[in-house]
Amino acid sequence: MGSEQVALVTGAAQGIGAAVAWALAREGMAVAALDRQAEGAQAVAAALRAEGHRALALAADVADRRAAEAAVAEAEAALGPIGVLANVAGVLRMGAALDVDEADWHATFAVNTSGVLFMSQSVGRRMLARGGGCIVTVGSNAASVPRVGMAAYAASKAATAMLVKTMGLELAVHGIRCNLVSPGSTDTAMQRQLWRDERGAAATIAGAPEAYRVGIPLGRIAAPEDVAEAVVFLASERARHITMHDLRVDGGATLGCL
Repeated sequence: MGSEQVALVTGAAQGIGAAVAWALAREGMAVAALDRQAEGAQAVAAALRAEGHRALALAADVADRRAAEAAVAEAEAALGPIGVLANVAGVLRMGAALDVDEADWHATFAVNTSGVLFMSQSVGRRMLARGGGCIVTVGSNAASVPRVGMAAYAASKAATAMLVKTMGLELAVHGIRCNLVSPGSTDTAMQRQLWRDERGAAATIAGAPEAYRVGIPLGRIAAPEDVAEAVVFLASERARHITMHDLRVDGGATLGCL
């Protein structure tokens, strides 16, 4: 990756998004850290600048098309043409399929699916005019294997996976690659909200037969950096012949199921 390349990372205030921002910066990229949590985005950007990286904080809700477009325009005005878009922003609202709240359903799709669409459209149109670029979207292994109590989340991630692959097919002729990174259980605030006590991590690794979860064969919870490294690879020239691919980073939790 060249030192002049610019990346925009959504959901960059914490967790996987922050790890992706740091990983791309360490590859020599200028980073626009976007999040609706303005203070978190500013903290990440400030820390990056303190380490000598070019970085910009953007406060925006990816579910708002106009806000997404304005943020992309601001990023390019400040840092230059965006060569890499990392869609990491996501929300999790729990609920069984028969009970899921309508507001939770719409909010989940607004961020996890529409947010990816809006950001990818805004950046993708600019990439198309320049004849190249890379879009990496962080999805979830729940997109391909059903999870009890995650109807809205799993459905939104499945929809997003097909969106990304379709977009990759349409944009390939323009030299734009679109790929997915699909984590399983990762040590983030989102993951920890699912844990009832200090045994949460151990229980996740062991699995839960009553919920049809097989556990994690590699015997560990992912760190955000594990996911970030996959994003870095797919954003790099090392992956120049890879598009429409879904890279699973889940320790084997979905047993390689598509």
